[in-house]
Amino acid sequence: MRGNMKPIEIVKGLYDVGVSDWNIRDFHGYSTNQGTSYNAFLVLDDKIALVDTVKKEFSDQLIENISKIVDPKSIDCVISNHTEMDHSGGLPRIMHKIGEDKPLYCSKMGAKHLARHFPQNLNYHAVGTGEELSLGNRTFTFLETRMIHWPDSMFTYLKEDKILFSSDGFGQHYAGYEKFDDQIGEEILEHAKKYYANILLLYSPLIINLLRKVTDLGLEIDIICPDHGVIWRKDPGKIIAAYAKWAEQKPEKKALVIYDTMWRSTEIMAEEIAAGIADEGVPVRPIHLRKYHRSDVMTEVLDAGAIIIGSPTLNNQLFPTVSDILTYMKGLKPKNKIGAAFGSYGWSGESIGLINNELKEMKFDIIDPSVKIQYVPDEEGKAACFEFGKKIGKAVNDLLAE
Repeated sequence: MRGNMKPIEIVKGLYDVGVSDWNIRDFHGYSTNQGTSYNAFLVLDDKIALVDTVKKEFSDQLIENISKIVDPKSIDCVISNHTEMDHSGGLPRIMHKIGEDKPLYCSKMGAKHLARHFPQNLNYHAVGTGEELSLGNRTFTFLETRMIHWPDSMFTYLKEDKILFSSDGFGQHYAGYEKFDDQIGEEILEHAKKYYANILLLYSPLIINLLRKVTDLGLEIDIICPDHGVIWRKDPGKIIAAYAKWAEQKPEKKALVIYDTMWRSTEIMAEEIAAGIADEGVPVRPIHLRKYHRSDVMTEVLDAGAIIIGSPTLNNQLFPTVSDILTYMKGLKPKNKIGAAFGSYGWSGESIGLINNELKEMKFDIIDPSVKIQYVPDEEGKAACFEFGKKIGKAVNDLLAE
């Protein structure tokens, strides 16, 4: 919650009435160490509209925030940009409060999905790209954004104020009393990067097309109001440019050595490989999977040129944390990466082949032969790992020279 804070007026007649979830620490397997917010926006004109709601548990706080500005019963319509429950969970409570016969605007897929979530009869008005809703002196235009990141997703644009309500686009999992980009500064881009890497990376081709469509439509954007995190009012072009860059997935001069270890043998290998990569002038970070959350690892993966995965063999399989990150990474479909595998083993050594199979499925450019060492690396084994790292470092330099 935001305590007794007065709802923030973004521009005249437009208020942020959302809530902060200070204590959430896990969001679908994504670490939210600084909480998150569920943003909702009240637009006052001849008619009054509420854009998006909040997670079910925060419905009363949303109603309280609205009540500090207007009687909730005076709201004429609600816009739901996205069905996911952190934004729609409060809808039944809100609609009951303001009147269930009031129109609820959503995408065509949104109408289908919301009806599956909430069996009561709500007054759905399905809209498509280009359709408009007048409040009197202000006009909403709707833009469907299917599969960014659900089939029902859409943006809502307030024409006269040049404000984009972007649902889960351009957001961040961040709770704070700073509500605008200029209040927090460059730090917020790291939160936005993590959000993109863990939620939207899979949809990068669609995001590239969406950004082109926004350009083709000639939408002027002075402010972006996402459903999570801060509002972009000082320089919305900065986050748009960041999305364009992240969506292209151009690799940077950067390598990650991602591993787990049982008796330090694989860790020794990881350190030697990283040293070899660094010897070729490529910035590298060793990442022990029990020391980093998968979502923080994925944030680093976003712009890395090389991903090197190491695992001991456990019961003829990968170490569990390595299986976890590979499954998670594969679902997000990172592209344009060099991949390599390494690991230690006692008597069978299947981990290398299993890692390479996963990297091949992700269409990484595999560096072979991999390095596999039985039991504890000796000096010869360490030297082999170092040379393997140099080979990877050279490959990264060659990739960026193309």
